[in-house]
Amino acid sequence: MSEHRETPEELTRRQWILRLGELVALAGVSGLVPETATALIAGEQQAADLPPGLYEPSSKHLMHALSSAEKLHPAIPGSETEYVQPGPAPYRPQFFAAEEFQLVTRMIEVVLGKVDAAALDQTTHWLDLWLHSSAGVRDAARQLDASHRALAVAYYGETPVRELETADPQAVARAGIAALQESAKQRYGRGFLQLSEAEQQKLLFTTGQGEPATPLQKFFDLARHQAIRGYYTSAAGIEELDYKGNTYYPECPGCEIKT
Repeated sequence: MSEHRETPEELTRRQWILRLGELVALAGVSGLVPETATALIAGEQQAADLPPGLYEPSSKHLMHALSSAEKLHPAIPGSETEYVQPGPAPYRPQFFAAEEFQLVTRMIEVVLGKVDAAALDQTTHWLDLWLHSSAGVRDAARQLDASHRALAVAYYGETPVRELETADPQAVARAGIAALQESAKQRYGRGFLQLSEAEQQKLLFTTGQGEPATPLQKFFDLARHQAIRGYYTSAAGIEELDYKGNTYYPECPGCEIKT
């Protein structure tokens, strides 16, 4: 049997993984200060040019992310490992006006039912930030290189890619909020936030059964979809799903075939 010889690309990928692993070990196990570990890694042999899609790990940013177990220090703006810890100040909506955000929060609360208050906050923050960034996402999708777009179409299909390039969730939200307020006033003579819990539930339930082409139905579908997505990626939602993360199984669950 002939011995397998590593190609330059395979060797480069292994070198990249080893460098990343060595940095983690130095930071988390050896107890070296970040500057020392970074200096040791930087002084090692230079790797060949990486294949497309792989980049050298940033020692500075990796050490920043790994050097504190509780991660209470501020983020490095623009870094690969940037993160922001929730502050004590109240959340300031980026897309919704203050009254709109109150209405949307109550709407999401009705849709999700009785959920943990922190999870509800995370869900509504997610919806607000998702809408805030949607225009930038659309612009970025329209400016994709032709080869990158072809790859996206091959992987996701033409319809999702085209939708990303053309959809306007912000317009859907604006029109939908106005339609929800108008529907509440026509049916009950008051705005949505002034309705009783039973009236709010009935209004949203009938909205969910309505024609999909109306502005209110479009907004309801959008908000419901993103609310479910936001909630089940919150701590409470993940716990409700009983998600175990990268759990090790000694054998494939449900598989009775013995090897």
